[in-house]
Amino acid sequence: MRSEDSMPLPAPFALGTFSDRQREPFPGLVVDDRVLDLRGALDPGPHSVQVLLEQWQRVLPELRELARDDARAWRAIGDLRVHAPVQPRQIFQTGANYRRHVIDLELAHRSPDDPRPPEQARAEIAEVMDRRAADGVPYVFIGLPGAITGPYDDVVLPSWCAKPDWELELAAVIGEPAYRIAPAQSLAHVAGYTIANDLTDRASVFRSDMPAIGTDWLRAKNAPGFTPVGPYLVPAEFVGDPSDLRLTLRLNGEIKQDESTSDMLFDLARVISYVSHTARLLPGDLVLTGSPAGNGMHWGRLLRSGDVMESTISGLGAQRTRCVAEEQR
Repeated sequence: MRSEDSMPLPAPFALGTFSDRQREPFPGLVVDDRVLDLRGALDPGPHSVQVLLEQWQRVLPELRELARDDARAWRAIGDLRVHAPVQPRQIFQTGANYRRHVIDLELAHRSPDDPRPPEQARAEIAEVMDRRAADGVPYVFIGLPGAITGPYDDVVLPSWCAKPDWELELAAVIGEPAYRIAPAQSLAHVAGYTIANDLTDRASVFRSDMPAIGTDWLRAKNAPGFTPVGPYLVPAEFVGDPSDLRLTLRLNGEIKQDESTSDMLFDLARVISYVSHTARLLPGDLVLTGSPAGNGMHWGRLLRSGDVMESTISGLGAQRTRCVAEEQR
C-alpha cells in the first residue's frame, strides 16, 4: 500500500467549452494543447461545464484520472472554437477594489475647482482607501450573463458607447453553494479561476440627468459581449494564492495594465463572504474581483474599432479580443 506522499500529483488540467464546425458546444478537459470531449468520457456524460460544477466534489477525482489517460480520444485544441468556459446564472462584480486604480480614478474625476495640488489630493485619497480596506466593506454590483462572450471573439462597440474602456479582472468560479459564510471558509467554495475583461462605457457610469441616483451599471457594462471570459476554467488546486497573481493587459501590443492581485483592498475571501451575506452563491457563478490601475481613463486613450486587447493572468492562459464598431442600421 502506497503512502499518501508517494501518490502521484494530479496532472494539471483546465476545463473549457468548445465547438466544432457550428455543432453544439461541449465541455472539454484541457491538457496542454489537447482537448477531451467529456460527454463521452464521463458517465453520465455532461452537456456543459455547468453540470460539472453542480457536482464538483464528486467529479473532480474523475477529471484528475482522465487528465492522465493518454489512451483517450484527445483532439487538437487548434481545431476547435473556444467559447467562454462557463455560462453563469449570476455575476457579481467588484468595483473600486485596487488601491492604486481607485486613487488614479479619483484624481481623474476630481472637480476642476479642487484647490489641492495633485500630490496632496493623492495622499488624502490614499488615506481614505487605507481606512476603507481596514474598516469598510467591498463595493459589489450585479452583471448580466448576456454580456459574456468568448476569449477570442470580437467585441462590438455599440454606436452609443462614447468612452469604452478595458478592465482586466481575476474571476472566481463558484463550485459549492455559499450562503452567509465567513472569509476563512470562502475559498473552499471556489472551483477555479478564469480571466474576465469587464468593459465599461465611462460616459454612462454616472447619470447626468439625475446625479442623485448614482451609477448606471446596466448601461455602462452590460452591452452584448462586453465581458470576454476565458479561455479556460483552471481548478483552484493548480492556481495557488489568488492574492498573488499577475494581471497584464496589452493594447495593440503595448502594456497598459500590469499589476498583482496583492493590490486589492478586499481580497477574494472577503469579497465572497460579503456577497454571501446577501445573496446565495450558486455553482457556476462568477465573482469578479475588480480591475487594477492602467485603464483607458488613466492613459487618456479609450478603445476604438480595430484595437486588439491581449489579457493574461498568472496560470490562467491568455485571451485576445478585437474591437469592432457596431454596424450602422
